[in-house]
Amino acid sequence: MKKINKKQGSKAGSARRNPATVPAVSCPQAPTSIWINCFALLCSLAAVWWLREFGQSLEVRTQALIVVSVALALPIIILEWLFLKPYRNPSAGLDFRRRAHSVRRTGVKLLGFYLVVGSVAFFYWLLPEYHGSFYNNYFSVVRAVLPWWLLLAVPYFYLLDGAMHKPKDSYWQLGSLLLGSPQRGSGRAIGQLYLGWLVKLFFLPLMFVYLGNNLNTLLGFDLARLAGSFKAVFDFTFNFLFYIDLLFVTVGYVCTLRLFDSHIRSVEPSFLGWGVALIGYQPFWSLFSGTYLKYDQGQSWGYWFWNTPWMYGVWGSIILLLIAIYVWASIPFGIRFSNLTHRGILTNGPYRFTKHPAYISKNLSWWMISMPFMVTSSGGDALRQSLLLLVVNFIYFMRARTEERHLSWDPDYVAYANYIGERGLFAFVGRWLPVLRFRPGRLFNTGDAGEGADKPSTAASPDPAAAPQRPATL
Repeated sequence: MKKINKKQGSKAGSARRNPATVPAVSCPQAPTSIWINCFALLCSLAAVWWLREFGQSLEVRTQALIVVSVALALPIIILEWLFLKPYRNPSAGLDFRRRAHSVRRTGVKLLGFYLVVGSVAFFYWLLPEYHGSFYNNYFSVVRAVLPWWLLLAVPYFYLLDGAMHKPKDSYWQLGSLLLGSPQRGSGRAIGQLYLGWLVKLFFLPLMFVYLGNNLNTLLGFDLARLAGSFKAVFDFTFNFLFYIDLLFVTVGYVCTLRLFDSHIRSVEPSFLGWGVALIGYQPFWSLFSGTYLKYDQGQSWGYWFWNTPWMYGVWGSIILLLIAIYVWASIPFGIRFSNLTHRGILTNGPYRFTKHPAYISKNLSWWMISMPFMVTSSGGDALRQSLLLLVVNFIYFMRARTEERHLSWDPDYVAYANYIGERGLFAFVGRWLPVLRFRPGRLFNTGDAGEGADKPSTAASPDPAAAPQRPATL
């Protein structure tokens, strides 16, 4: 152990006694712009207005859906390219002055890419979940876009190959493995590649279908109903807010491109992380909620307050406010939204105040909507259903903790988490319960004892390939 002389020790002790001498924890800059994303949202909403007025001939769940998605994605891509220049970010790993193109290396990458796409098609063909009519609109768009997508992949891979600092990426390693030339350490890279595609394989069709349903409701809504009816206002706003959320989510799953620094940098590696994330989505949610976690068996909030109009309006407005915060947390992502993946550290919008604004607002809204503590027939049922909802809240709590553990591999996230731990809206929770303080690579602040063990770490995060005590991986 390195010794500290008396003078150094005196300075260190002085720093501990005088917090003013300790450097302030700063918040890293976000890779996105709220203003750009909001402008793009306005463009997309203008497309919705055009569809309501002039686009009735377009199929809502396919053609109209593509129109509103492109109207969101294209302004973000163009404005970020002009003002933020994401291709210059170190995380993009690009330098277009290099021009070190290799036709052979590009061919190997394309071989790996086409193999992955074929694997995704095989999974869709194999799994019964994707043989029903629920996903018909999604697959009709995929069949129309796929040939062009596979063709455009050729110049795209060639362009990026010459600019990449490390051109032998996971696609190249997969292609090399297929050609009988496996590379050292390729197993983990290929595993991360397939996990990233598994995320898109599962979430993109689901979000696409949900977005189409919300858009259909939005285009068909009679706006005249809004006059003098809070119920109509609530129904419209509820659908409208979730439409915005699903719009950013769907576009985010599509736009995973290194050229715009929106690529997947890493994927959640643990069974626990995947489990607590997937349980909240269909078809898994129907299984668990119907069998084990059905907390909303009583009447909802509207039935309870229907005969008290002023309370009906107040309660409903609070619900809409919570959902608005939830949607506000989706807007900073721009084209980078994706569950279970790391595509950049958001520090703007509501993330300036807390690490998990979406989870907090969503879980609070469920308490306001279901009111299991008020609308059940007996005290025992109220207690039971409240406990079940607390279990759902705990699932989201664990989802947040696994995300933090995964993202702590990025030094930017460590700096951001430490900033929130000191200045965030809920920083007092960590002071009251030190076990909940952020600690890189851990679900909870436990482990080594000693001076400073309960303080947020300011060290750089561990490298994914060498992280100690890593969780079990998929």
